[in-house]
Amino acid sequence: MEQIICLSTSNYHPYPTRKQNVMNRLSDAQIIYFDPPVTYLAPLKDRSLRPRLSRFRQPGEQVKDNLTVYALPPVWPLGNKYRWINRRNQKKLARYIRKRAAEHGFNRPHLWCYSPTSADILPHVEHQGLVYDCVDRHSAYSGLLNPQVVDAMERDLASAADMVFCTAGGLYETLSRYNQRTVLIPNGVDYPLFSQTAQVPHIPDPQRPVFGFVGMLQDCIAYDWLLKLAEAFPQGEIRLIGRVMPGVDISALKQRENIRLLGLMPQRQLPEEIGQFDVCLNLFAPGRLSRDVSPLKFYEYLATGKPIVSTPEPLQVADYADIIYIADNPEQFISQCRLALAEKDPALVKARMAAGEAASWDNRVRQMEACLRQNGIFAANAAQQ
Repeated sequence: MEQIICLSTSNYHPYPTRKQNVMNRLSDAQIIYFDPPVTYLAPLKDRSLRPRLSRFRQPGEQVKDNLTVYALPPVWPLGNKYRWINRRNQKKLARYIRKRAAEHGFNRPHLWCYSPTSADILPHVEHQGLVYDCVDRHSAYSGLLNPQVVDAMERDLASAADMVFCTAGGLYETLSRYNQRTVLIPNGVDYPLFSQTAQVPHIPDPQRPVFGFVGMLQDCIAYDWLLKLAEAFPQGEIRLIGRVMPGVDISALKQRENIRLLGLMPQRQLPEEIGQFDVCLNLFAPGRLSRDVSPLKFYEYLATGKPIVSTPEPLQVADYADIIYIADNPEQFISQCRLALAEKDPALVKARMAAGEAASWDNRVRQMEACLRQNGIFAANAAQQ
């Protein structure tokens, strides 16, 4: 049985991302999942983070028979800006990780990393294998970071890895230069959950169309396109489901009576909510970050069979150009929304659902495991032995 130490960039609870979906589905493995650390200064910006300063002292939570979740201790800020700080942080985190690993009897673990900062933990945590699963262009984020420092850490991590997975073509172009064992595996979908939407009858009201978006409201969203959509369909409704990220100005959205900000929702509730959409929206403004994202919502939309209208970014939406509606500018976006509302072809619904099923997390993780076994990183399974 494989022993895996997952150094995540997302808390295991409450909202599942790629990290949780992958770890939940790895077969024949014992897994310790570490929630990312907060910095000592984070609670000054967000008081709700204060309990996380001490959560690492709590016992681990066994969420599955083979998976236990721990919180990492807090670290000093600016680790993405100054590498000497990151080295200090990672050395501290390594002591905690080694202690927890020993408690679980881990003596030959694989490190499965999601952040470039993990490059500096490698000398301090003994491991027999290293996987870097890259889900974003980390250096393109705003905030207290130095892109050159982040890119250098990522280069070091990818170069040292036994296997690199990535979610988008642009990431593959970069990472494959550092490591020949780089494989493009986009994000996926909990297909059994989201395909339920197609089983619930929905009768659209042509006079009051509902356009819906699911995802974080962050800097890279095309908010000006949303405003033009609200203006073009004054009797319609635009529903935005997701958290507003700190520093993002959505005051213009709040001024529109037909734009509803519904906030975060539990994943189990999303199929029902999406079932009320007439058109699903995938909206990314042009930029380095937008090109290389692999939005979970896009695959969730596919699984529902609903019409999807998208911006040209991320670039991978072009792979689905025959079953979705892609707009190059705000004016075309409006016209594509009209076409989506008028869609009557059940074959398109089936095609989108088939694409969603092909992108299921079960399939994605099987592909990952096959790569790891073929390259001798994971042991061959029992059927192959």
